Amino acid sequence: MSLDPQLIIMAKTPLIGAVKTRLARDVGGVEALRFFRTAAHSLIRRVGRDPRWRTAIAASPDRAVHARGIWPEDIPRIGQGEGDLGHRMGRLFRDLPPGPVVIIGADIPGIERHHIAEAFAALGNHDAAIGPAEDGGYWLIGLKRRPRVAEIFHGVRWSSEHAMKDTLKNIRGQNMSVATLPRLPDIDTGADLAKWRRGA
Repeated sequence: MSLDPQLIIMAKTPLIGAVKTRLARDVGGVEALRFFRTAAHSLIRRVGRDPRWRTAIAASPDRAVHARGIWPEDIPRIGQGEGDLGHRMGRLFRDLPPGPVVIIGADIPGIERHHIAEAFAALGNHDAAIGPAEDGGYWLIGLKRRPRVAEIFHGVRWSSEHAMKDTLKNIRGQNMSVATLPRLPDIDTGADLAKWRRGA
């Protein structure tokens, strides 16, 4: 039975109108798509082939699993399935082979290999790990998944400043221990993008 650490990168097919829609309202669809493509490919290049964990790209929509020329061919792809973000992440946590699982989004430009390593190390002595985003959401969620896979996304108010608070309430409500990782920016608005570029 494999207990290898598993990193899942959630990624939408890079099309105008399908990715970074909030950002697109501020900077236009072409610029939002350019940011997403650049951020996603750079992130996958940084963390996707590290031998310390097994990486898969969870693609949306599911048919993108079989598309060629979008994501690196040497990294396995799986479908996210249907439902809101919580349903899709919950399904991944339930269905993947045994072992700790960390899920990140493809469009968080600040994630480095040491962040992923820190998350898996935290899951050695915590039930969960979470990486706060500056907007009240989070850029990483991880579960040890032993002795059971907990349901932690019920009632979470996605795309709001309450997402992390709601998820932590669910985790702690099940008497699970949780490690908090460093805070990173999520680029959802034109102001976010400008601030990140100034600091990049």
